[in-house]
Amino acid sequence: MGGRHRHARPASADDLLSQLGRLTARVREEVEVQRARVELAEALQRGMLPSTLPTAPGLRVAARYAPARNGLDIGGDWYDGFRLSDGTLGFSIGDVQGHDVEAAAYMGQVRIALRAVAAMGTTDPGEILHTANELLAATDNPLFATCVFLRFDPRTWSVHTARAGHTGAVWARADGVGGVIDHPPEEIGLPLAVMECQSYQVTEYHLTQPGALALLTDGVVEGPRFPLEEGLAQVARVLRDGVRDDPEVLADRVMEVAEKTGHTDDAAVLVLSYEGPEACQTADTAPGVV
Repeated sequence: MGGRHRHARPASADDLLSQLGRLTARVREEVEVQRARVELAEALQRGMLPSTLPTAPGLRVAARYAPARNGLDIGGDWYDGFRLSDGTLGFSIGDVQGHDVEAAAYMGQVRIALRAVAAMGTTDPGEILHTANELLAATDNPLFATCVFLRFDPRTWSVHTARAGHTGAVWARADGVGGVIDHPPEEIGLPLAVMECQSYQVTEYHLTQPGALALLTDGVVEGPRFPLEEGLAQVARVLRDGVRDDPEVLADRVMEVAEKTGHTDDAAVLVLSYEGPEACQTADTAPGVV
């Protein structure tokens, strides 16, 4: 005995419109949640960046931060500067792996860890990175951070730097010569919080004539339009062309490079503009960085 087949009633226009309305409301709600997370991450990010940076006679400093273009990758980059216990100045810049609110919060932890270590009297950049790495690696947070720590001594016009997996600084001097301060891979330590018991090599430079030095994050020099090497070369040209300009102007021009890369990550730059020791400013053979 055969049974009857029952066919589903075709959805009416009202049914389809009702379903579309529910889907639209759900999408709108998800967009609003994501927007709120991005706004919170940006507020955290900007709130934890320093409002002022230290200076010294003959040294001027400027910094810039730009959020990600697409609004989703915000939260990882930072810059900082503060006076160390021996009267020298410490500057750091870095990038936390990951994005959104979690990265912004972890960025604050890394920045505080660096300051806390320095506050204990340590002034050596390698030791500061080493101790901060031990503190951060001992936590159960899966994130990590690349970083550069720079110590500037206004009495000797010397710079000591250590790197934790981060991009090298860019420099230029008054006679138009410039480039990237880079090191062999074996001389660059691992990012912070990847592994305990890491050492970070310190490199010393002497600033012997007026010039400028830019610490930056990958978002400034790397993007879909050109690779890291081209971005660094463009920043080097910006510094050489404007080495005598105000650091605020230089920082703006460096951030214009970030716009040219088509970057999707956030970006930060810290520019140190210096006059150099008066005794060396007219020396024909004295380089700006040695």
